Amino acid sequence: MNDLKKSIKKQLESTRKKEIINYNWIFKITLIAFIMSFLFSSLSEIVIPNVNIILGIIILIIFVFIGIIFDIIGVAVTAADIKPFNSMSSRKIKGADIAVVFKKNADKVSSFCNDVVGDICGIISGSAGSIIAIAISNKINFNNYYVMLFITALIASITIGGKALGKTYAINKSNRILYRFSLFVSYFYKIKK
Repeated sequence: MNDLKKSIKKQLESTRKKEIINYNWIFKITLIAFIMSFLFSSLSEIVIPNVNIILGIIILIIFVFIGIIFDIIGVAVTAADIKPFNSMSSRKIKGADIAVVFKKNADKVSSFCNDVVGDICGIISGSAGSIIAIAISNKINFNNYYVMLFITALIASITIGGKALGKTYAINKSNRILYRFSLFVSYFYKIKK
């Protein structure tokens, strides 16, 4: 009976340790989100009004697809299995060590990819869509309200549909996506050993 009590007590203590909130990480990610949002919003507010409508639409599409791609990466990191990456890392396969680090920090990677990059891209695509809607309504001399409504609905539907499709793909191909992303990152970042 004492062994059972000790076992339960040990499990409760390990659960409590996992529940500790990492305020340092929360502060860092909030600061990163603020800086990225400020920079990208400034860039879109400066660039999009000063380009023609076609180039503005291309920039808008790029922001939408960046949001979708990072959503896919965030889901893939969360869904991936660490075992093949541990094996690949022990054999010194390029990018595998980064994949292991990403998987061990899946909550942070997912938060950065899905929440920071994904939400920033969503906000910027919304503001860029508004600027484009105003330009289109002025060009075709049509009611600004209806053009803005149509553009906003179009952006939202493409983003939501793309992310829904992307999530299914990310769950089914999580290891492949994590490895390719880690391999890409390995060209710019090396793990300190």
